[in-house]
Amino acid sequence: MNLILFGPPAAGKGTQAKRLVAERGLIQLSTGDMLRAARKSGTELGLKVAGIMDRGDLVSDDIVIALIEEQLDMNKGAAGFIFDGFPRTVPQAEALDTALAARDMHVDSVIRLKVDDEALVARIVKRFQDEGRKDDNPESFKIRLGNYNKQTAPLLPFYSAQGKLAEVDGMADIETVAASIAHVLDRQGGQNQAGKKSFWARLFGG
Repeated sequence: MNLILFGPPAAGKGTQAKRLVAERGLIQLSTGDMLRAARKSGTELGLKVAGIMDRGDLVSDDIVIALIEEQLDMNKGAAGFIFDGFPRTVPQAEALDTALAARDMHVDSVIRLKVDDEALVARIVKRFQDEGRKDDNPESFKIRLGNYNKQTAPLLPFYSAQGKLAEVDGMADIETVAASIAHVLDRQGGQNQAGKKSFWARLFGG
């Protein structure tokens, strides 16, 4: 089961991803984590990443895809992957589809944690007032939220056209969101199994 989990900052995406890793044995592929790990690795690809990051430049799609492919090949027996922070654009989504197809894999499900932007901002304002976390600065958060919405918007029709997009109420409590995600994945898994049975039935005339 390969999953893309979309969710804006503070929507609880990280919490849900950790649960899926623990409960379903999926491997979370976070682009940020992969870039940091590559930088420390000392490999040829890692040295290239380090040079780019040290210059303050953006890491190209080709390099991010190469890092993802490296992880796919290193974890061939995994139950599946959660793609976190990638794709961000339609060309990236197409590149991911190509990389997976080369390994006889595909994206099974795309889950969007749907949130109310105003309620999310209000949540951050309160948390900032209560805890004073620098990354919760309301004005900075609004910019991050706006950037996320702009980046994600073109990807929704892309995956909807493939019949893979599902939306979950990200404003619900943690347990309710987890149950909704589990329902989507279990339903998708059932459809995949039915599709395999149908294939063999057609092949053997059953």
